Amino acid sequence: MLLTLTTTHEPATDLGYLLHKHPARCQSFTLPFGQAHVYYPEASATRCTAALVLDVDPVGLVRDARGATIRQYVNDRPYVASSLLSVALARVYGSALNGRCKDRPELAQTAIPLHARLAALPCAAGEDRLRRLFEPLGYAVTATQHPMDPVFPAWGASPYFTVELTHTICLDQLLSHLYVLMPVLDGAKHYWVGEEEVEKLLRQGEGWLADHPERDYITQRYLKYRKALARAALSRLTTPDEAQDAEAQDAEEAAVERPLSLHDQRLDAVLEVLVQTGATSVLDLGCGEGRLLHRLWSAPQFTRIVGVDVSHRALERAQARLRLDRQPEAQRRRVELHHGSLVYRDRRLTGFDAAALVEVVEHLDPPRLAAFARSVFGEARPRTVVLTTPNREYNARFETLPAGQLRHRDHRFEWTRAEFEAWAHQVAEAYGYTVDIRPVGPEDPALGAPTQMGVFDRRPASPNTP
Repeated sequence: MLLTLTTTHEPATDLGYLLHKHPARCQSFTLPFGQAHVYYPEASATRCTAALVLDVDPVGLVRDARGATIRQYVNDRPYVASSLLSVALARVYGSALNGRCKDRPELAQTAIPLHARLAALPCAAGEDRLRRLFEPLGYAVTATQHPMDPVFPAWGASPYFTVELTHTICLDQLLSHLYVLMPVLDGAKHYWVGEEEVEKLLRQGEGWLADHPERDYITQRYLKYRKALARAALSRLTTPDEAQDAEAQDAEEAAVERPLSLHDQRLDAVLEVLVQTGATSVLDLGCGEGRLLHRLWSAPQFTRIVGVDVSHRALERAQARLRLDRQPEAQRRRVELHHGSLVYRDRRLTGFDAAALVEVVEHLDPPRLAAFARSVFGEARPRTVVLTTPNREYNARFETLPAGQLRHRDHRFEWTRAEFEAWAHQVAEAYGYTVDIRPVGPEDPALGAPTQMGVFDRRPASPNTP
């Protein structure tokens, strides 16, 4: 596998000082899984390139493993950027990764023009995922996807890209980004992931990971979806300001709707529908701090209750609200809390009688509504789905809400009654449901109710269905 770093900062050969590798020498380093070589294909006052070549020994990787199969010997590990290359960065460019430069200390803290090129970077999720990881960090990204086999184009594209990243940035920052994001994109690590990996992630992610829009995805992938480790890392990445801002936004919405006690009316209306369905297993999708979960838990009818939210902090508050650690074992088993996104397929959400989505859909970007509908109605497919969302027309009745403003700063949109009805019927038709639209809260003769609720019931399978 090959990584090149190029700069046009003058004198460009200062790159050798930053990397602690002399441009006139070719150096080799022994690693547990092979050899790393550093050389300079070009080194002039105006342009300098350092190449890191990693020669992986796939046999050595599994020589001591029990039950090794041919797939462990014949694979893509010697050729694609992965955790192996991250380890090589730390071993070979360790001083640069840590921002140290003995002979040019001021240069290590200076943003210089840098161009990184990864000859083969795996990304099964496609180019969009690549861009969503690197572009928020300020990189200009060029990605060239390789065919599965150039001789047989019909085989389609491979998950491998040649990626070029251009930015004016401190070298240690670029190396930290690569160190974390290469194994995230690869989706695997060649060594056991334990608690020390949390410290590595936080150390290399300092100054950029906490604010990255893909923070949760990066954290979970880097830690190989080990939930306890991911929760620990995310709890330390969530800043007090961020938590306070989310609380402030919720408080603003509550203040707007408080004269109507609308939040309680919504929860009571949803609970009433769920009880009437006869459901015993219920999903609370986008459960937030657990207000609906608490009502469900108080109803003995519901023997299995699962709350799902994208926010670790919200799940922690839900757990505190339910006081699960103080409940008898039989009661604790009734409730499960899961971290997850509603726009991706999740097998944990299948097989439930009912699902509730209380003021959730309006927090999604409109382009993601199709994925949301497919995940909930197409994949999870509960028998009944109860969904509430604000009625935008009613906003004119809230005296404290400026004209044209949405009720919550995180709302991406709010539907009129006609828009919600059209979307609900479209989704119901597409996924085999019927839908009943109901008002929640006091109805205005001209503007309708403040909240609109859709009750989706899955149509029975046709007798002719094989």
